[in-house]
Amino acid sequence: MLVLDGLQALPATFQGSGCVATVGVFDGVHLGHFHVLRQVVLRAQALGKKSVMVTFASHPKSVLLGQAPATITSLEHRLLLFRRAGIDATLVLDFTPELRELTSDRFTRKILLDGLGLQELVFGFDSKFGKDRGGNPQSLQPLAAEKGFSLTQVPPLKVQGRAVSSTAIREAVQLGDFAKAGTMLGRPASLLGTVVQGDGRGKSLGFPTANLDLHHELQPPAGVYATLVRLVGQEPLALLPAVANLGNRPTFEDASHSIEVHLLDFEGNLYGQGVEVFFLHKLRNERAFDNATGLIDQIQADCAAARKVTSAAGESWVIPGKFLPIESPTAREMLGME
Repeated sequence: MLVLDGLQALPATFQGSGCVATVGVFDGVHLGHFHVLRQVVLRAQALGKKSVMVTFASHPKSVLLGQAPATITSLEHRLLLFRRAGIDATLVLDFTPELRELTSDRFTRKILLDGLGLQELVFGFDSKFGKDRGGNPQSLQPLAAEKGFSLTQVPPLKVQGRAVSSTAIREAVQLGDFAKAGTMLGRPASLLGTVVQGDGRGKSLGFPTANLDLHHELQPPAGVYATLVRLVGQEPLALLPAVANLGNRPTFEDASHSIEVHLLDFEGNLYGQGVEVFFLHKLRNERAFDNATGLIDQIQADCAAARKVTSAAGESWVIPGKFLPIESPTAREMLGME
């Protein structure tokens, strides 16, 4: 997938070939978002055009309201998921005060038509863009008739009778309700981070850990979790069993909040490696231990429990999936991916 950092990054020949596009943050890239993305890809393939996602580097609410909700997925994570959905190119825009003032008409003319060569614009069921969120299929119909591009609105994707939403997923992740979050995401709740230098305590105990910089993604509650880990950029889409610890490591004094992942079947140097962590089950809460022996015994028990959970993951999830390393069977049916 081609990633374009602003309109200035557009190749000179990009506009001429035309595209099918959609616009939005798509935080979480949940089932509803994936449904829209797949329609963009399918329509582009049918027309022989490029499929394009237009998104924003940061959440527009950071400009509109002065603050934004914690993101389910960082920009890096969203780009990874857009690529997996089959999108050909993603245009990343900085949501500046100047961009905020563009009406939907001006946004469509300047960015989508003049910039990208728009042929068809795809909306989710509640998608809006432009100043005061004025851009929708109805308001843009006159411009579409004038300029000769098509408008398509994708109906809502409902789970258990309710439309999937980023807000509901955000609440589920914060509560540690992985079943609810996974149902709406179509995959287990996950985090994307980069392995950075830690203090080496895990290695000294005999359980080396990868310490992650999470790019400000929303985290589940503190605790110890059974997870599956994907090393980003490596093929095939292998998933490795792991134990993840989120929290303040109460056994050690003055420990800051962190996420550490111990991969059960891996040896090697991961510094600088992108890591995607899929949360399957919470094993226990964090707690302090009186000595290293007690902690080591508990870690060994955690590893054994995590191995049981991860070994059985294939009974609930499709591994690997058609688009993702791990997918929900229900999601595959809902999106017509069988």
